[in-house]
Amino acid sequence: MRIDILTVVPELLESPLNHSIVQRAKDKGLVEIHIHNIREYGLGRHRQVDDYSFGGDAGMVMMIEPVFKLISALKSEREYDDVIYTSPDGEVLNQGIANELSIKNNLIILCGHYKGIDHRIREHLVTREISVGDYVLSGGEIPAAIITDAVVRLLPGALGDETSALSDSFQDGLLAPPVYTRPAEFNGWKVPEVLLSGDPKKIGAWQDEQALERTRQLRPELLKLQHYEQ
Repeated sequence: MRIDILTVVPELLESPLNHSIVQRAKDKGLVEIHIHNIREYGLGRHRQVDDYSFGGDAGMVMMIEPVFKLISALKSEREYDDVIYTSPDGEVLNQGIANELSIKNNLIILCGHYKGIDHRIREHLVTREISVGDYVLSGGEIPAAIITDAVVRLLPGALGDETSALSDSFQDGLLAPPVYTRPAEFNGWKVPEVLLSGDPKKIGAWQDEQALERTRQLRPELLKLQHYEQ
């Protein structure tokens, strides 16, 4: 997989994408992540990438020309499955979307900034808009890092244990069950006996029950989406 991230603040993406699982996936050759500074395609001597909006609204808007030139340059080298724009009014990222994106070959993620981007970019260049929640951030770099992390960890070989991702929260529409490690008792607080039983069937049943109960208590709306009995 290859992911190209387009941004006016590339420094914001350096740490999140150069450590932990994402870095290991890069080291294994499972993914290529290329960060592109849109300013390199900016206009004039000062590499301008933003301008005032028509209509006189407050705030600067990312210009169409630099983004168009950069995306065109990338598309001249390979085909892309999606050009994703990080936008507060896009579809809200969930595990299903991450799963879907993880089987793509080449993705572009365009980070929004300032007041937004010239809408013609969204009309003619962007194929998908994704939000990470109903709030506004200073730019799309953090959402781009979140999308990338959520996708890359699903690539075969990215995790030390291939089955680990299958038990993550939201993979089956439920929250994950509680997890414990040694010691079995600490400060009088004990690990549930069933987890010490060594019986896979009993442990699996307990985990399913706990996942359902935790979802019912903490995120009941997920049960309605999945049509679970309440």
